[in-house]
Amino acid sequence: MSTDTANARYDAGMTVRREVLGDAHVDRAEAARSDLDTPFQTLITEGAWGTVWASDAISRRERSMLTLALLAATGNFAEIPMHIRACANTGASKSDVMEAFQHVAIYAGVPKANHAIKLAKATFAEMEGEA
Repeated sequence: MSTDTANARYDAGMTVRREVLGDAHVDRAEAARSDLDTPFQTLITEGAWGTVWASDAISRRERSMLTLALLAATGNFAEIPMHIRACANTGASKSDVMEAFQHVAIYAGVPKANHAIKLAKATFAEMEGEA
């Protein structure tokens, strides 16, 4: 991959990342970046945000639902609150989130869905308190 292509993918990824997660979140993440994790941050900015999330093959609403379901199904609960907050920018509703977690319950297990729902409820409540 050429440097120009990599730079374009990184720039596109940073734009999408900011649109989905919000400037405040991305600014905090960038401020915490170090020499140690810069290659990882570049990888996720180019790959996750500049390739996957930047694709227009499916909507950001659908991507939010898929992401939340996959995080819950694989037990990666730490990122669920961040992606619940992102729903405000992607158009995924509370109902959409609950539908995604119902799929998790059936296909990956009730305990995982139950924990994800607990996190979602707490995060939605925090968001309402901040509004």
